[in-house]
Formats: sequence, structure tokens, C-alpha cells
Amino acid sequence: MNSATDVFEPLRAEDPRTVAGYRIAARLGAGGMGRVYLSHTPGGRPVAIKVVRPELAEDPVFRRRFRREVVAARRVRGAYTAEVIDADTDATPPWLATLYVPGPSLTEAVAKRGPLPVPAVLWLMAGVAEALQAIHEAGIVHRDLKPSNVLLASDGPRVIDFGISTASDTTAPTATGSTIGTPQYMAPEQALAGETTAATDVFALGQTAAYAALGEPLYGTGPSMTVLFRIVHSAPDLSRLPERLQPLLARCLASAPEERATPTEIVEWCREQLGEDASDTSGGSPAVWREVLGPDVEVPDPAPGPATGHETPKVWGPKPPTPEERRKRRRRAAVAIPSAMVAGLLLMGGAVWMVKETADRMRGREASAARSPGPAASASASASASASGSGSGSAGSATGGKAAEGSGSAPAPSASQPPQANPYPRMRLDDEQSSITLGEALVRNDRSGEIRMSCKRSICSLESDTATIIMLYGGTQGSLDSCRSTLALTTDRSWTLAGAAGGSQFCIRNKAGDVGLYVLGYKSTAEVMGMPQWISGDMTVWRQAMPAT
Repeated sequence: MNSATDVFEPLRAEDPRTVAGYRIAARLGAGGMGRVYLSHTPGGRPVAIKVVRPELAEDPVFRRRFRREVVAARRVRGAYTAEVIDADTDATPPWLATLYVPGPSLTEAVAKRGPLPVPAVLWLMAGVAEALQAIHEAGIVHRDLKPSNVLLASDGPRVIDFGISTASDTTAPTATGSTIGTPQYMAPEQALAGETTAATDVFALGQTAAYAALGEPLYGTGPSMTVLFRIVHSAPDLSRLPERLQPLLARCLASAPEERATPTEIVEWCREQLGEDASDTSGGSPAVWREVLGPDVEVPDPAPGPATGHETPKVWGPKPPTPEERRKRRRRAAVAIPSAMVAGLLLMGGAVWMVKETADRMRGREASAARSPGPAASASASASASASGSGSGSAGSATGGKAAEGSGSAPAPSASQPPQANPYPRMRLDDEQSSITLGEALVRNDRSGEIRMSCKRSICSLESDTATIIMLYGGTQGSLDSCRSTLALTTDRSWTLAGAAGGSQFCIRNKAGDVGLYVLGYKSTAEVMGMPQWISGDMTVWRQAMPAT
């Protein structure tokens, strides 16, 4: 699974070339809910775009369920999950975008190389258990955890596809008495259409791990009802499994949900068992994991821009307005225009009066100053001198972000002179070791700066006590204007890095009104045997670009 031709399919005639601004590079596959395509963010980060099948998109019940589940999936933040980064549940057809994981599914890996060695199974279980922790902490039960929904990335597994998960605070999306999931990996209570809880996902994790170790489902194959009968009425045969795995899998596959291990217990048990097998992490993961994966997957380049010929690329997105909608808009405009004209005339009259009043006052002040030069004239001369020296002050800001000596602070931009972009390349932040002061774009070797990086387990975030932070999504290009518009809508002082990768863009605003755009270059946030956690990227700062707070 190391060639682009093994993973990516060429686009077909019926496939879109663009979905809501995302240019499609290849087809990844299709499932019961829709088709999945490869695309890229503006910074070049690969993403998977799932487009809902048209017949499902026409079902209002499905749309309500899909909208609810996308909202739920957005709450999941974990190092071992493929995070939802963008979606439009009201589009025609609906779609969502998740981070693309460059690696095979567990199903594909086992089909290619056979059962995994025990250390690789332990590494797999620890990563999936951490993913379940993040999913359950968001109030979600996955309900369809299975080998095809576990992707094997170079630094560990990723759990994907919350398409049929349900938030614990919403009603189930199926009729009473129906089941949801894949028979070979269901828990007994799920097979009986009973209550599904976090323990249901643990049972599925045990089955998934057994599949990785055996190369086949633990409860065998055959008609769905036959497999479900075995799961409900018979104990699993663990004697075929490697002896090291049997104690943990016995707890995961307990018939009673309350007797099963928790994800936290699974992580701790696997780490103890890994021991020296996990000591070689020079490549970001144990050597045995890298042997299972083989060479890295070659991801196709981003799709090119629109063709210059006569062919119009197929675009999926909002429908154009119908004739009836256009007539309604014209009627609304016919009512709005006279009102706007009246308001405009009133404003114009007020403006003329204000200009005349201001001019009279200025003429009076000028006449007074000519008769008696004093402090006002001195202040005017001082302002003129400051204005004439603003060019040198701006140059100093561009080269070092510092105000001219003796000035006290950088000059504020005038209305005729927009804020100047000050670039600061290769700004690195380390967990618990450094910080950045935005006003000077200076990396400090302590935590006293305005922006810090903080990690708990493998969940790292950008944090601040005073500055607001937001990540740009949906193909938005980072700029002063886009940062201003998004920062005006947020009060968040922290932002998770779980869904960020090379090319991700963060807008930051401090109390002085300075605006920063941080473009992530590299990230090392996976917690692997004490390896340092850090990020590095390029910062652009605009001084006093927004009102101070």
C-alpha cells in the first residue's frame, strides 16, 4: 500500500471537480453514505471530502440526523482521530471534510501482510483506546468501530467515520428495535438492540484487536444472524490468540458491559506490556509499527486550477436561485430602495451641516492661533514633526518590530497608511518551555509571553491569558482582512492543535490590537516515550491593526 495507484482512483465522468471551493484530486472510495474524495487545503494539507449520496440528501430525516452528527463530530479533539475540519449540511448534496490520513486501513494492511505481530497489536490498541477517550469525552459513542474504520498512519492509528455515531444527548437515529453497526464487531447489547454506551466501543476494540492478531474476525464469518447469535450466546475462543494478548482481550470482550476494561486501563496495560518493544521511536513510532506499514503512501499533488478550454468543471455546492426566488428578491429590493434613498438624503443633510459646522470652528481656531501663538501652535508643530518622521519609524518596525529609540512605542498606522506586514520566519514553540510576545514577535525562553503551547497527553493547544486565537477553515486564505473578520467573532483564548498540520493558519490578536497570522510548518505533538512536543511556523504581524481591548 505504498503507491498512489493502490489508494487513489482517477476521477470519473460523474465525479465533481470542485466541492464548495475544494478542488478534487482523486477518488478515495465509496460507501453506504456517499463518495469520498481527496482534496487539499490552501496550505497543501490533504483532506478527505465525503459527499452524501443524492437519494439520501433528499430525505429530510437523514438531513436532520446528518446535521446533528456533524455538530457532534466537531466536538471530538484527539491525536488519534481524523478530525472534522469543515462541512456544509445544507448544501446540495451535503458534504463534510476531515483530515486525510496517509495510510492503509487495518483491513487493507492485514489483507496484504497477514496478522500483525503482538507489539504492533499493542501499539494499535493503545492508540485506538486514546481515540475512544477523546470520542467519549465529547459525549459520543462511535457504534461502528471496526478494522476498516481504523487507518494506520506512520505515527499511530487513526479512528475515522463518525457517520453513524450518535451523541449521547440526542435520540437514536434509527427506528425502535433496529440495530446499527457491522455484525462481526457488535457487542451483545448492540446486537439485541439494547442501550449502547462507551463500553460498547470497548467490545468492538477487543474484536478489532483480535482481527489484527488473527487475520480474521474472532467470531467467524457467515450470515449476519449466525454471527450475531454467536456473539450473544457463546464466549469467544481466545485460545487462538497470542498468550500476551489474552488477559486484556478477555476483559474487553466481557459479556456484561460493566465488567469490561475502560479505555484508560487499556492504554496503561498496553504501555506496560510494550516495554522494550516501544523503545526505538526514532522515526516517531516503534520499529515494529514501521515494518507493518512499509513505505509511506504517495499522496497526489493538489488538483490544478480551472481548465482554459471550453469545458466547465462540475461543481457541487448551493443551487442557483430559482425564478421564483429571483422574483421575491426583486420585490424586496423594490421596497428597500425607496427607504434607503430617504435614509441617504437624511444622512447627506446631516453630513453637510457637520462639515459646515466643523469648517467654521477650524477657521475660528486658525484666526485665534494667528493672533496669539501658544501651546496649540506648539502642539501642531510637534504633530507635523512626528508625521514627517513616520517613514523612518515604519522602516524600523519592518526590520525588527521595534519602535525608534526614545519613541516609547511603534507609531500607530494612519487611515491613509494601512498597517504594515512584519514577517518573522521559523517561530518555534515548545511545550512548557517557551512563549511568543506578539507585540515584538519575540520567542521567549519562559512562559511569560502572550502565546504558549500546552500539552496534556497527546492533546496540544495554543493558549493565552490575554490574546484571542482562532484557526482559519474552509479554504480561507490567511491575510489581515480575513484575520480581522474572524477575530471579531471570537473570544477564545485557546485552540487545539489536534486538527492542525503543515499549512494550517492561526489568527491571533493581543490586547494592544496587534494582529498575527501564524502559518504552521512542522508539528511534533504525539506523545511517544518522552519525545519533546513542539511546533514551528512563520509569523506575520500587523501593528495596531484592530482596536485595543
